[in-house]
Amino acid sequence: MKNYEVVWILEEIADLLELAGENPFKARAYRRAARSLEALDRPIGELVAEGSLREVPGVGEAIAGKIAELVTTGRLAYLERLRAQVPPGLKEMLAIPGVGPRLARLFYEELKIDSIAALEEAARAQRLRELRGVGAKVELNILQGIQRLRERPARVPLGVVLPIGEEIRAALAGLPGVRRAELAGSARRRRDTVGDLDFLVAAEDAAPVMAFFTRLPVGDEVLAQGEKKASVLHRGGFQMDLRVVRPEEFAPAWLYFTGSKEHNIRLRGLAQEKGYKLNEYGLFALPEEKPVPAESEADLYRALGLPFIEPELREDRGEIEAARAGALPVLIERRELRGDLHVHSRWSDGTAALKDLKAAAAARGYEYLAICDHSKSLGIARGLDVQRLRAQWEEIDALNARGGVRLLKGVEVDILADGRLDLPDEVLAELDVVVASVHTGLKQEAEQLWRRVEGALRNPHVDILAHPSGRLLGQREASALDLERVIALAAETGTALEINSFPDRLDLTDLMARRAAEAGVALVINTDAHAVDQLDYIEYGVATARRGWIGARHVLNTLPLTELLARLERKAQRR
Repeated sequence: MKNYEVVWILEEIADLLELAGENPFKARAYRRAARSLEALDRPIGELVAEGSLREVPGVGEAIAGKIAELVTTGRLAYLERLRAQVPPGLKEMLAIPGVGPRLARLFYEELKIDSIAALEEAARAQRLRELRGVGAKVELNILQGIQRLRERPARVPLGVVLPIGEEIRAALAGLPGVRRAELAGSARRRRDTVGDLDFLVAAEDAAPVMAFFTRLPVGDEVLAQGEKKASVLHRGGFQMDLRVVRPEEFAPAWLYFTGSKEHNIRLRGLAQEKGYKLNEYGLFALPEEKPVPAESEADLYRALGLPFIEPELREDRGEIEAARAGALPVLIERRELRGDLHVHSRWSDGTAALKDLKAAAAARGYEYLAICDHSKSLGIARGLDVQRLRAQWEEIDALNARGGVRLLKGVEVDILADGRLDLPDEVLAELDVVVASVHTGLKQEAEQLWRRVEGALRNPHVDILAHPSGRLLGQREASALDLERVIALAAETGTALEINSFPDRLDLTDLMARRAAEAGVALVINTDAHAVDQLDYIEYGVATARRGWIGARHVLNTLPLTELLARLERKAQRR
């Protein structure tokens, strides 16, 4: 059992405890343990084997025992009892934005509401507002949340499914007789969310591959199975699809099943123009339908008169025209990043010491790392006031004196509700990197949000606007902030915009990143990491940038340290 699966189960236990009306401290204990395990950079199974689970902060004797049972047996009797105790409809209600365990339990206890349908009926009948602490506004928000839930595609963040997909792909590739195994679909194109995981395998004999796939331990249910195709429901709630093809069919099948549908339609049209037929089985010369040899996707593109088009670009957003004109962008690669300009430490709500972050940055080949802990107003994150910020600088200076990766003095300063920044300008002026962001009041009207962000963009000490839209994938919609206005003013003031790599955010989006680059705005790709292993989230930001047609020349943290600091200083001088 993988770390993320244990974290999911602990979070589910916390939800179920709250829904069951248990002591709230028990639920908090499970959530605290889940957060600690999420930050681990070692497999939980190793800790179980060593008997060292109790050394993890927040993991007491009782929770350690349950984790050990999970890891060793794949089941947990305590969880099964809780699931039986709580009506399943209550847990489903937690998917509605704004409905947490407290409200769901209130609705059940007071109005016997045990499903989303019953909740909607009660809200439309205006019965919820009669409950203490609810009111008409909450009732309306619930109705709107149910509507958004219905409109929202059943998609999972890329950062959740990609590690799972890569693990299963590697297992498939290691099976006897398998010549090749790859991810396809939207996961290969690195879309921010994924509907299902698509696997493509090249093998002469499909039977053993099918048997392995349909018996995966992470599978909850086999939805469909044929000789060469199968669909399995992952226990995380998303679908996984497998296709097995003969080795000679792999290249056209990989092209076809990678998609997108719109890109494939354009390719088929080009094939017809050239007297070919293109489908998942191959490229065929008409009228005899003679197969055209193709050992790779590049061979297929070449036969159609095109250079190879990277999977991230295959969305029919101008990539065919650019390819025909020889104008495809040279996309950024992870190895071109020289550092991360937005990382949190244990000085605020991170889990890592500065020395450990420095070592982790060195291990990743970085030249610099900006420590940007929260400012004081974000009390829940133990934000830093001026005194603590200066104390942090002393530790940074001591670590930098040892050489190696340069730790940059930074801060993630809150943009307050009235538009002021959470720290005075004279303090911000002393920092290497100032990242500004909105964490509260995200439901304000567009003009209110704009006035707040406008002040930050015009501030000569603000270098970067972080996670501009404020969205959380599957949890919170983007704010009403007009990003087109943000991009225009960022171009005017020389403020960089962040592509936040945290899997829940991926903000800016690929489309907005492309718009920003076209407007001449500098971008940064940051992780917003709160733990050492989260520095590897950078791959999701790079993927978002590549989908936005972004090259290294658009991204500030591809610059060497001296050039980066000079560029940031120029922003401060544009008064």
